[in-house]
Amino acid sequence: MSLTVADLTRGVMTEFQEKLRQQHEESMHRELEVLLGTASKPEAEISRKDFDGFKKLFHRFLQVKGPSVEWTKINRPPEDSIQPYEKIRAKGLPDNITASLNKLAVVKLNGGLGTSMGCKGPKSLISVRNENTFLDLTVQQIEHLNKTYNASVPLVLMNSFNTDEDTNKILQKYKHHQVNIHTFNQSRYPRINKESLLPIAKSMTLGGDNAEAWYPPGHGDIYASFYNSGLLDKLIAEGKEYIFVSNIDNLGATVDLFILHHLMSQPADKRCEFIMEVTDKTRADVKGGTLIHYEDHLRLLEIAQVPKAHVDEFKSVTKFKIFNTNNLWISLPAMKRLQEKNSMDLEIIVNPKTLDGGLNVIQLETAVGAAIKSFNNAMGVNVPRSRFLPVKTSSDLLLVMSNLYSMDAGSLTMSKKREFPTTPHVKLGSSFTKVQEFLARFENIPDMLELDHLTVSGDVTFGKNVSLKGTVIIIANHGDRIDIPAGAMLENKIVSGNLRILDH
Repeated sequence: MSLTVADLTRGVMTEFQEKLRQQHEESMHRELEVLLGTASKPEAEISRKDFDGFKKLFHRFLQVKGPSVEWTKINRPPEDSIQPYEKIRAKGLPDNITASLNKLAVVKLNGGLGTSMGCKGPKSLISVRNENTFLDLTVQQIEHLNKTYNASVPLVLMNSFNTDEDTNKILQKYKHHQVNIHTFNQSRYPRINKESLLPIAKSMTLGGDNAEAWYPPGHGDIYASFYNSGLLDKLIAEGKEYIFVSNIDNLGATVDLFILHHLMSQPADKRCEFIMEVTDKTRADVKGGTLIHYEDHLRLLEIAQVPKAHVDEFKSVTKFKIFNTNNLWISLPAMKRLQEKNSMDLEIIVNPKTLDGGLNVIQLETAVGAAIKSFNNAMGVNVPRSRFLPVKTSSDLLLVMSNLYSMDAGSLTMSKKREFPTTPHVKLGSSFTKVQEFLARFENIPDMLELDHLTVSGDVTFGKNVSLKGTVIIIANHGDRIDIPAGAMLENKIVSGNLRILDH
C-alpha cells in the first residue's frame, strides 16, 4: 500500500492543525492568567472556577469542526422513551404527596435581561399580570403549593452577573412568604475575538470598555455553577432528590404533581434521572430543539447543530413532531455524580455576535437539556401545550394580560369561557416592541376570548373595552395613524388607512 501525496499532505495538515490548536490553547491560558491578575483575591477565586469551565469548553471547541451530529445516524425516539402525559396522570396521586414535595426544589433560570422587550434590568422583574412580575408569580405558585400541602419546596434562582444585584435587592420583599429562596450565580465567561480567538477583555472589571467583554454561557452552565456554588450539596443534605428546572419567563411551568409522583414511584434500580417535558410542534415552534435517538441514547437536537442542507427537514412538523419546552426534572445525586466525573459532554453552541463597535466575537454556550444523554433512564413526557407559555415578546405579553387567561395563586390557566383550547396567533408590529410603548397603546386590554388571529402594524392605538373576534388585521400605513374607538367590536375585519379620533 503506497502513500499518496494527498495522504502525506493530510498528515502534515493534521500535524499543523494540532500545533495551531495547541498554540491557541496556550495563548488563551496565558491571557486568562493575565486577566485573573487584575482581580481582587476573593473575586479571582470565583473567576478561576469559571475559567476552568471555560477552558474545558474552549478545548472542545478547538477539537470539534463541523456539525456535531451525523444526519444519517439520527432516528426517531423509541415509542416508550416519550410517554404521553395522560398515561402518567392516569396513575393518580398517593395519599401523601407531601413526602414527595419535600424531596423537590424548584430552580428558575433567571439570567436574562429584559432588553429584547425594551426594559432595563432582569426580565423576571417585568410586570406581566395585575402588577405582578414573573418573579412574583413564581413565589406565589410555590407558596401556594407549600401552604396547600404543608410542604417545604424551596425556590432557587440561577442569576447571572447581569441580574444578580437587582434580583437580590427585590428578594427582601418575600421575607414573610412561606418559601425559602436561594440564589446562585451562573459563570461569567470571556467573549473571544473571532479572528484571534483570544478574550477581548482587558481586565476582570464589568463596566466601561469591558462592558461587552463578558457573557453568561447559556443555561447548560447550571450543572457546573450549581455544583461550584455549594448549593447542590446543601440541598442533597436537606433531603432533596430532584429539581424542577424551567425558564422564569415560561408562565406554564408550574410544579406538576403527577410527573413528580411518577419520578418518586420508580423502583430504586430503574430510577429515572432526567425528564424533559416536550410538547407537539406547531408552525410557531419550528426552531425549537427536538428529541432524537442517536447512538443508543436520547439526545436533544438544536437547530444550531443541524447541517445547513437539513434545516428545512429539521423544521418540518411531520418528521420531528415535538419540541423541548425546557421544563426539566433532574436528579440531584445524578447531577453531582456526573459533575464530579466530568462526564457531561454538552454539545457546544457557537453564538457569533457583532459588538456595537463592529467587532466580531464568538460566545461558546451550552444548553441544559443537552445533558439528557448522560443520565440513566432518561425520558421525555409529552405534556399539554398549556405547560409552555413563554413571554418573549409584547405579542406574548398581550395574550397573558388578556381575559384568555384567568389567574389563581400565581398560576395562569386558559379561561373556561374560551370554546377551544388553542392560543390565538398574535403578531404586533415594531411600534409595540417596547413594553412602555405597548402599554401606552392600549387603554385597557381588549376582549380576546373569541380571537383566532391578530396582526397589527404601524401606529395603532386601542380605546377602552374593544372586542376582537376571529381574524383581525389592522395596518396603519407609514405616516398614518389608526385609533380603534372605545367599545368597538371587530370580527373578521381588515382595517387599513387612517382613522384618527381626536378629543374635542
